[in-house]
Amino acid sequence: MSAAHVIFETPRLIGRRLEPRDLQDLLAVYGDVPAMRWVGDRQPLDEEQCQRWLEITAYNYCVRGYGMFAIVERASEEVIGFCGLVHPDGQPDAELKYAFKRQAWGQGYATEAANALVDYGACVHGLKQIIATVAPEHLASHKVLLKVGLQWTERRTNEDGSHTDVYRWTAVEA
Repeated sequence: MSAAHVIFETPRLIGRRLEPRDLQDLLAVYGDVPAMRWVGDRQPLDEEQCQRWLEITAYNYCVRGYGMFAIVERASEEVIGFCGLVHPDGQPDAELKYAFKRQAWGQGYATEAANALVDYGACVHGLKQIIATVAPEHLASHKVLLKVGLQWTERRTNEDGSHTDVYRWTAVEA
């Protein structure tokens, strides 16, 4: 793995830039119907959509210097999920997003990766605010966001009548 592509390292994880070889791992996570019940519009992605995601992410690296990243488990050297900072639909605040293969759930990887990404966004890119959105019933993600230091700010009503909770992290002024 190229050191230039490594974004962060934790005791158990390495976060690195996405590469074309990550297509099948993207599909394994974002094509998994049960896992997608918590992500975005709750629809799984197909191979073409995952390929497009790789292209958009490469563009984001060029424009913003960040985007989605592959999360590699040190012990197995396998990609177990994805975590990143994105600006869906051009929103001004960076949004923390993550999704993991189901076999990696419940092991604290999301908290570990999300914490590293918030630090990365603040220290490397000078981000002063980072938001995250989560379904009200997704209790595991609420716990992750609170552990990482985000605070609940509001509940939004979506066009389809469903709800989304919004969390926000704000840099502490020195």
